[in-house]
Amino acid sequence: MELRHLRCFMVLGEELHFTRAAERLHIEQSPLSRIIKELENELGVLLFTRDRRGTRLTQAGTVFLQDVRRVFTALEQACKNARAVSAGYRGSLRIAVSDGAVDPRLSTFLARCREEEPEVELRLSEVPLAEQLRGLRSGDFDIGFAHTADVGDGIASEPLWRDPLVVAVPARHPLLIYKEVPLHELASHSLIMCNQHLCEGYSRELTRLLRPLDRELHIAERVASLDMMLTLVAAGYGIGFMTTTRVGICRHPDVVIRPLAIDSALLTTYLLRVISNSSAIPLDRFTARLREQVND
Repeated sequence: MELRHLRCFMVLGEELHFTRAAERLHIEQSPLSRIIKELENELGVLLFTRDRRGTRLTQAGTVFLQDVRRVFTALEQACKNARAVSAGYRGSLRIAVSDGAVDPRLSTFLARCREEEPEVELRLSEVPLAEQLRGLRSGDFDIGFAHTADVGDGIASEPLWRDPLVVAVPARHPLLIYKEVPLHELASHSLIMCNQHLCEGYSRELTRLLRPLDRELHIAERVASLDMMLTLVAAGYGIGFMTTTRVGICRHPDVVIRPLAIDSALLTTYLLRVISNSSAIPLDRFTARLREQVND
């Protein structure tokens, strides 16, 4: 079994279309079909079925695709590690960030890490929460940041920062009569919410905050970025949400920020890592330095 066989299988498993897969691989369709047949013969299982409805993975093919993806992820990581060592690094930390859990404190902390331990390479990946959790469990990531502690078994969540949530209100909006907006008033207005798939943890926390309203909310749009939220709020589509740490860097002339009149309107940033009896020394130093900054 060769890597080219696995790569061809992975691409076809993603495309589920021989012509498109062959185009991605820059080969003809007939060699691709031959490679898949050779792979199936070697494994002794059927990986794909083909009929009038198209090409589909079998159950064995679905499981095999998940494992093959991990093989290529590990291979890519091995290549990055070799390049890092060649460039003078003595170690690396793979950090996942989900739910838009980035703010100036994280930037300051990462700058400190690079200054105090320049021989350790820090690699950041911005991924959905589900991908972060899979990556932590599989070893693709060493540590992560997210806005939820609901992460399942085997992963520890440690609260780092708690920030008040505020609402972004269009200029000349009725809610501006309040210096602090009562939570129940939001039920009467359209809301701009975050995309629940791209920002899963953040979406959970907002849903939990709004649950006491006990009525169906009118969600005008779901967005993937803070900039899009501010754009829609400024255009009058509805009310948006953000944390106080973002206010200074995300100003808009047609948006007014108001605090919520509820003390529990807080968004927590969590540090996520796999529960283990042992860990790499660079990771231990990273977490110790982070706790030190949080406690300062």
